[in-house]
Amino acid sequence: MRIGFFLLNACFLLLLNCGDDKPSSENNIEESINQQPIITAKAIDGFKYMDYVLSSRGEIAVADWEKYQELAIQIDYLKKADLSFFNGDKELLKKFIEEFKAQTPDLLKTNPIISRTAIIETTLLRLNENLTLDNIDSQLKLESVKEVLVAFSNLNYQINKKLERDLYEKIKSEY
Repeated sequence: MRIGFFLLNACFLLLLNCGDDKPSSENNIEESINQQPIITAKAIDGFKYMDYVLSSRGEIAVADWEKYQELAIQIDYLKKADLSFFNGDKELLKKFIEEFKAQTPDLLKTNPIISRTAIIETTLLRLNENLTLDNIDSQLKLESVKEVLVAFSNLNYQINKKLERDLYEKIKSEY
């Protein structure tokens, strides 16, 4: 009697385990897709930060700064989730950063602006590292994208602030 009961249970367990399960590789692919949000323009648009743009005086001040203009174009592409400039060769990015810092107009070579360019350098290199490594979570990649956008916005803010301060220093009191 015991052997019959044991055989019946064993057959029942075998029948339950012989279902239409997906192969384990499909489960792993689905899990990785669900865990890793994709970097999209909509996700980047959802960032909450103060996006400063240059004033008209700021546009004039950076008109001859070619690398700034190129970075501004690449930032616009980044906002549209085009990461091609930022996940390219690290040496090219370092060369771009060096030229960016070297071409800074003399008018804008102040400590706050120099520190903002250093922050941009750091965030660009960090974004490059996060985008080129495969084992980095997409959420961290999105945070790195946001850091670059915030750093560029803060550079614009410092440029505007410096030019506005220079304008007010030129105004003399009548008293």
